[in-house]
Amino acid sequence: MENQKSGCLSGLMKLFLLDKLFDWLQERFGYKSGSCMGCGCGLILMVIFLSLAASIVFGTDWFRLF
Repeated sequence: MENQKSGCLSGLMKLFLLDKLFDWLQERFGYKSGSCMGCGCGLILMVIFLSLAASIVFGTDWFRLF
């Protein structure tokens, strides 16, 4: 099979949408929520965000690694 990578604009659009989703989730559940659960949920959301951003930037398929 041919390895198809997304183009630059597609990757930028995915990163933009991921950023907007991350901001919305942080306001509701994370660091910006002001609740006592904010630290734990904020840390979990940050780890998920960083792994998704790395998969978009580097084209990593996390399911093939395991």
